[in-house]
Formats: sequence, structure tokens, C-alpha cells
Amino acid sequence: MSQTQTLSLEEIEDLSFRALFAVGTSEANARPLARGTAATEADGVASHGLAYIPIYCEHVLCGKVDGQAMPALATPRPGVVTVDAATGFAHPAIDIGFDALIPAAKAQGVAALAIRNSYNCGVLGYHTHRLAQAGLVGMGFTNAPASIAPSGGSKPVVGTNPFSLAVPGTDGTPALLIDQSASTIAKSEVMKHAREGKPIPQGWALDPDGNPTTDPEVGLKGSMAPSGGYKGVGVALLTEVMAAALTGATLGAYASPFSGTAGGPPRTGQFFLAIDPNATASDGFASNITSLVEVIRAQENAHLPGDGRSAKRRAAQDNGVAVSTATLEKIAAILKDH
Repeated sequence: MSQTQTLSLEEIEDLSFRALFAVGTSEANARPLARGTAATEADGVASHGLAYIPIYCEHVLCGKVDGQAMPALATPRPGVVTVDAATGFAHPAIDIGFDALIPAAKAQGVAALAIRNSYNCGVLGYHTHRLAQAGLVGMGFTNAPASIAPSGGSKPVVGTNPFSLAVPGTDGTPALLIDQSASTIAKSEVMKHAREGKPIPQGWALDPDGNPTTDPEVGLKGSMAPSGGYKGVGVALLTEVMAAALTGATLGAYASPFSGTAGGPPRTGQFFLAIDPNATASDGFASNITSLVEVIRAQENAHLPGDGRSAKRRAAQDNGVAVSTATLEKIAAILKDH
């Protein structure tokens, strides 16, 4: 059984920042990623949290991501914001994009943010959550290196390609937060099982011939199983259009992997839509969302997407998070060597 150590969210952010900074990431780039890592651990998504910090550091050192990148913002049309992430981390590019997106959406009712030449943005719902906190309905899309094969095929052409929807509530937090990938499970979960030498459940991944496998190593050489069969492929293609085609980013079929050191920067993309409900539904929006939430919660044992993360986030604020000592040892080695 793996050993764990409990850290506060502040300690997780500090540790993440120091490791990223130690390998040559600028403070402006390291801080947003460290903050996002702590939030991800708080939400209970350990596969995208501290476990990724050694990978991020490796990618800075090998040049897969530019730790000193300076994302460039432009507003080519009213209501349209673009950011060239310059092969740097996605988090700082999203931060400067949101600084322009949120006021644009409030001024005009709707606005879009397109990010290109980017990198793994971690948990997509972390970002759309912030749009809901600003009182906006936020939709997010991010493409990834190919890991899902088309219906009837066996060669991956699109990534797990998550999408997210965050809906503002009346208390400053999202009333509803959907964050799901086009695959049955996020690829990082299969990678986590491979690192730990654990089998994966049937239905998570397919071997290179398109057959189900419980071996994570075989699954990583094959493809991720799409959620809902051909419907999952459709979601992946939808996200590919939004996050890659509409942003000018690299298609997943041609992007370098988010793992390992081969291939140079992946140059993938993110796309966000922000909608001010006051511009489209006036005062009817809040009552409809409240009713939608209530009719679901009225059912015994029913829960809303995002409930689990919210509960874990509240607990983490008070009790901290149990993190893998193996991960902490990897980060300690990075800090010792740099």
C-alpha cells in the first residue's frame, strides 16, 4: 500500500512553485500553475495534481515547454480574445486571457477566448469554475495528443479532449460544474496505474488492435476507450474543432505527447466561451438554475456533477490533502539537484 503524507493547500502550492522555479520556470509562469496544482489536489483529482509536477519539470528541462515563455494577448474583434501561449504553460496564458475575457463578456453579453501554441491545462473545470465565480456561464474545451481511435478504427486520431460547463449559482460558487473527457477515463489515470504497476478496470483502454485490456502499459500503446462508444468520439471531434481548429493550434493527430521527452512542444489549444446570463435571460436565469438543482437534489441519492469535488474542496481547506510520499520524494530530488 502506498504511503502518504498530509500537506496543507498552501504547502502544496509552495512546493509546486519551488520545484517549477528551480528548473528554470519564471515566477510569472510558475505561480499560476502552482496555484492550479493545489486547487486540483483540493478537488481530489490527484492524477492531475502534485504527481504532474515532476513531469512539468522534466518538460521544462527538455524544452517540451518553455518555462520563460511570455504569452501574447490580442483582441482581433470585439468579443474575441486570442492568446499565443508561445509554447509555455497553459495556466498563465489562460490567466491573461481571462483578464480580458471576463470584462468583454460582461460588456457585450458573450465573448470568446482562443489559445494556441499551448500545453496541458490540467483540470479544465478549474478554469471554467473561475468564470462561474465571475457570474458567467463558462464553457471550456481543450484538445490533447491523439489517444482515441475513430469509430471502427484502431489508430488514435484525437485526444481525450475534455469539455467543461460551469454555471454560476447565487452564492458566488458554481451551481453546476460539468468536467468530462471524451474517453471513459482521463488518460492520466491510466498513466497513474502504469506508474504504480496496477491493472486498470475493463473498459478504460484498448490494445493496439482495438481489443479491451486491463494492462495499463498495453492500453497506453493502444488507445483510450471513448465514453459511450461513437458518442464519445463525437465529443472528441467537437472539442477538436473548438480547441484546435478554431484556435489555430496543432491537431491532436500531430501533437507531441504530454508524457515523455520526445517530440518538442505539443502546441495544443484551449477555447473558452463566457456568457453573461443577465444579457440572455434577465432575472429568469437564476430561478431556472435554482429549480433545476432543486429537482435533482429532491431525489434520494441523486447528486449533481461537481458535488464530489466541492465536498473534497471544503474538507481540504480544513484538513489538508494526503499526497503520495513517492511523489514528494521525486520533487525533493528535483529541488536537491537544481
